[in-house]
Amino acid sequence: MRSFRDRFRRWPGVLALSVVLPLSGCAADSDRPDAAPSSGAPSGPSAPAGGTGGGTATPGPEVRGRLRVDGDVRRYLLHRPAPAPGADGPRPLVVAFHGRGADAAELRAKTRLERAAAARGMLVAFPEGLGHGWGAGTRATKQRPDPGRDVRFTEALIAHLVRTERADPGRVYVAGFSNGGSMALRMAAERPALLAGAASVSGQLPTGDAAVEPTGPAPVLVVYGADDPVRPLAGLPSPPPDPGEPVLPTRSARDTAAAFAAAGDAGEPVTRQEKGYDRTVWRLGSGARHGGTVRLLVVHGAGHTWPGSTVPPPEGFGPVSKALDATDTILDFFTDPGPGR
Repeated sequence: MRSFRDRFRRWPGVLALSVVLPLSGCAADSDRPDAAPSSGAPSGPSAPAGGTGGGTATPGPEVRGRLRVDGDVRRYLLHRPAPAPGADGPRPLVVAFHGRGADAAELRAKTRLERAAAARGMLVAFPEGLGHGWGAGTRATKQRPDPGRDVRFTEALIAHLVRTERADPGRVYVAGFSNGGSMALRMAAERPALLAGAASVSGQLPTGDAAVEPTGPAPVLVVYGADDPVRPLAGLPSPPPDPGEPVLPTRSARDTAAAFAAAGDAGEPVTRQEKGYDRTVWRLGSGARHGGTVRLLVVHGAGHTWPGSTVPPPEGFGPVSKALDATDTILDFFTDPGPGR
């Protein structure tokens, strides 16, 4: 059995990062992406039949963009939905954070998020983390002496896409896996007014000296494997030492969801057993700008994996559940974060 630390280092790197030449400017290098493929031919991989992200729409062209924030040139992949007849208004935007040690292309392949989002007319941005990771907690480290850098990058990316891609500022969502899931939760906790919803798969709120506390109401969905061997369902308050980038202590998945429920003045939760998972729902109070709920889905027999994915996980991460499709579940939640059943 591999160690906890080894499991975090076995993420596949699918997309090689390009060398970036110095650019002028202090915020964005340009309002235009680096390069867009010729129209009519998406550059991303096509989704297999029956795979995660069951929408039938073909995703629009992939754009490889870059943005200068805090002196760093940050990269992202952007997928535009194919134009719908008569639909020329602002479009919803999903920002999706990859896991630690991975990259944007790995998350895209695992989730097929761009295909399912295209069927809903949504833009999807897959940003690249510095050093293949995200500053999901508030503790300064040697690797991340400025723990707020990724929050500012996300804010700048959203503003950039609102300006250049007509993303709807009232329908901006964040999602992520593992360390990226925790990053999505940090955005929802610290910038709830910026977002219309957030979702995390296998990610929890940091605690201890890296603690992130929700500061206002936001619809949040937490999807978690009951048998996660990497980041247990019950949390990891005392992670083992790591000579690389430290692994942050976290709350349990339920305490993570409950913290957002409390910040949203939610009522008592209701739990129901579904086929293959347990659903717990807190209904947000009347002060929530978007209304909606906080939901926790605990997936039976699932590991540190993306439910419904067709991509095999790294060794030691546990099984992938087919009880639900996390991609469609997340996008359905963003579209309708209401009381649920």
